[in-house]
Amino acid sequence: MGGILAIPVLIFAFFILLMFIFTVKQQTAAIIERFGRFQSIRSSGLRFKIPIVDRIVGRINLKIQQLDVLVETKTKDDVFVRLKISVQFQVIKDKVYEAFYKLESPHDQITSYVFDVVRAEVPKMKLDDVFERKDDIAIAVKRELNEAMLDYGYDIIKTLVTDIDPDVQVKAAMNRINAAEREKVAAEYEAEAERIKIVAKARAEAESKRLQGQGIADQRREIARGLEESVEVLNNVGINSQEASALIVVTQHYDTLQSIGEETNSNLILLPNSPQAGSDMLNNMIASFVASNQIGEEMKRKNQTTGLGTQKKKRTPPPSNDDVNF
Repeated sequence: MGGILAIPVLIFAFFILLMFIFTVKQQTAAIIERFGRFQSIRSSGLRFKIPIVDRIVGRINLKIQQLDVLVETKTKDDVFVRLKISVQFQVIKDKVYEAFYKLESPHDQITSYVFDVVRAEVPKMKLDDVFERKDDIAIAVKRELNEAMLDYGYDIIKTLVTDIDPDVQVKAAMNRINAAEREKVAAEYEAEAERIKIVAKARAEAESKRLQGQGIADQRREIARGLEESVEVLNNVGINSQEASALIVVTQHYDTLQSIGEETNSNLILLPNSPQAGSDMLNNMIASFVASNQIGEEMKRKNQTTGLGTQKKKRTPPPSNDDVNF
């Protein structure tokens, strides 16, 4: 019988013990009130309290928390823009009492301050400045929040402007402007490339013409030197300059005809300006040919005279026009 009565007593004692002890999680603070009045702040671990007399009225999170606030405002150039401000904050361990009793809703309080600061700073900037100076906005929000929330036991760790979203039409216009600017730059590069090609081609053509002209000049110089040497050789064998020139002209004439004749698909037509001019041309060719024969005979005679020593031969009279064979 005594054993049966001991079981309820043990159960009752167990429940009374549970009312005396409680646990607090890591990075958490528990607020204890006694008869409705603040009693103490308990940190993490196994803690004791008086049942019925002491009561846990709340727990404060001591971890770093983040609150995202979306603010819509207008810029200096009358463009509506939405900014997403991320506020990272933490309850100061030494000010858990202020954080619990002074603020009913800390998130709402922080949101109000963020709206106030952003709507005071952004209207001073143009849209492009908002993108470029977003760090300045974040610094201004952090400074204002620190001054306001420090008395309530909250420390503002960091504020970030994580998103800047202008109106859809504004974004489309900005994209068109950017695309037009890039097309302009691309056109400038293409024009510059085309200019470089033209300049390079002109320089190449100029260099080609210069080298071609230099080649022609060298060719004519060598021809002139060859003619000069030929005349000098002919002069050494007793042929005067006029006769030598005639011989060279006739030789070049027949060399030209031979070169033309080597081509199978070539045709040569010689058209004099007038019958008289044609007759004169023919007479000049005949005379040149006769002169060349005379020069040849003269060279043979001198060679024979040189070979025989003292023997002398009469100079062969120049052939008449009737002796010329075509």
